[in-house]
Amino acid sequence: MADEQISLKAIISKAAEAEAAEDYTSAIELYNKAIKTDPLNVYAYDRLMKIFRLSKNYKKELAIINSGIRAYEEFYKKLKTKSKKVRELSQKLNKSIGLVDKKGDNLYDPEPIAGWKKRKINVIKKVK
Repeated sequence: MADEQISLKAIISKAAEAEAAEDYTSAIELYNKAIKTDPLNVYAYDRLMKIFRLSKNYKKELAIINSGIRAYEEFYKKLKTKSKKVRELSQKLNKSIGLVDKKGDNLYDPEPIAGWKKRKINVIKKVK
């Protein structure tokens, strides 16, 4: 696992160097490689979004936003506990402090999903 972390850091640093040198095609490839290595790498998603935003390629930015949201939604679904008692207590607590509605659906998205959904609305306007 340590080798994966080192290689991921190396990929990200090479991508940042390529981005600083304005070699955006290499940076895009390296950030995509980082996302394949770690599908929950917020930094790589954010940098890709920024590169596409600067190049005014909003369709690709929207695709990156959607893939990031999808990856994090799957991650948060897997985090749900299997213990019935813990789930019931969490649901009651969340209801009492106003984090879920009467049906038990979340009212708020966790980060980075919330920020990406806001950005998605802006990108959709620009695509149209």
